[in-house]
Amino acid sequence: MIRALHSFTEGRWQDRGGESRPLQDAATGEIVATLPTTGPDPAGGSFAGRHILTPRLGAAVQINAFNFPVWGMLEKFAPAFIAGMPSVVKPASQTAYLAELVVRRIVDSGLLPHGTLSLLCAGPAGLLDSLTAQDTLGFTGSAATALALRTHPVVAGRPVAFNAEADSLNCSILGPDVSADDPEFTLYVEQLVTEMTVKAGQKCTAIRRAFVPARLADAVTDAVMVRLSRVVVGHPGSADTDMGPLASLGQREEVRAAIGQLSTGAKLVFGDPRGVHVSGADAERGAFLSPMLLRCDDVHTATPHEVEAFGPVSTLLPYADPDEVIAAAALGGGSLVGSIVTRDHEVARRLVTGLAPWHGRLLVLDRDDAAESTGHGTAMPQLLHGGPGRAGGGSELGGLRALTHYMQRTAVQGHPDFLRSVHPTEMS
Repeated sequence: MIRALHSFTEGRWQDRGGESRPLQDAATGEIVATLPTTGPDPAGGSFAGRHILTPRLGAAVQINAFNFPVWGMLEKFAPAFIAGMPSVVKPASQTAYLAELVVRRIVDSGLLPHGTLSLLCAGPAGLLDSLTAQDTLGFTGSAATALALRTHPVVAGRPVAFNAEADSLNCSILGPDVSADDPEFTLYVEQLVTEMTVKAGQKCTAIRRAFVPARLADAVTDAVMVRLSRVVVGHPGSADTDMGPLASLGQREEVRAAIGQLSTGAKLVFGDPRGVHVSGADAERGAFLSPMLLRCDDVHTATPHEVEAFGPVSTLLPYADPDEVIAAAALGGGSLVGSIVTRDHEVARRLVTGLAPWHGRLLVLDRDDAAESTGHGTAMPQLLHGGPGRAGGGSELGGLRALTHYMQRTAVQGHPDFLRSVHPTEMS
């Protein structure tokens, strides 16, 4: 079982005269402090402070969602491993068979020290009861489950370090400067269809709310419908298939129920929740579902901002002006990601400023960056993946920041000579 591997350091020093040298973070190379090279002088300089980060002494318990049984597991395991904590992984039951195979292959490779990675595919009963303040609990999944974990008597009472990344009602905004013949119009439509159909819309970053200028609502509706009509739903092993089934028949029923709720405040303009043409497979035995587009012409209607259909479903929402769309986006209560499609930098700046308090990540897309853009739905390892409010209030990934979830930050004070001896890569 891995224990403390590294003590990463950062700090600020008061230099009160004499020669000095820069202190670099061993991991990043960043100069984080200037240290005196000589001992204390009459003017002072005999007392200073710095911060160290040391691994917690427990285990990193990780509860993962069904829709990312491999990537979702590894994105938690990697920083925990680097930080020096063993991981206990609890996959979702629907896709636990795939997580088990991956863990088996990792263990069989012999690359990891014994006890570094453990897998629990049984029920979660008792999993949380033995946690202590030295353990961590990481969760990816629904906002409702995140709330249940956060308020568990053990997690809340001891307390246990808890980090959640929850599904959210992510949005994409077509800028008010865009016209129907602009490249940005096409980029918006193509991005929306992609996010609706990749993984059959079973992504925590998928676009659930599509905001468009009111004057372009009909044009966007028509363009999205045309592209959705070309989507081939079928056997995932077929080269001609654009979109496969949902993860389970139970998941399909949950999505159908959510569509029913959304339909109380919006009109279904494409797709049928009870029927879809399927290529190369049985439409009923497989959890197949048509991509579905709804439209709600009152941007303030509650249901699109409260109900998530975790599948190939999005709601089109016309807006009047930037202030209205900023306020409407906030009705989602916090999101993992939002995207803005515009070529006007002032429009982009205004929207980013207004949206940022409610979003973990914002992507600005236009004709100039489209060729290299990683896309609305892609979380990058060096960038934060998380969001406020409904999105869980936590984060994953983010480069070296991800390590801090598994480490204790401690301020150490004393003589500069001693503090210099606390080496950034010292073994604990």
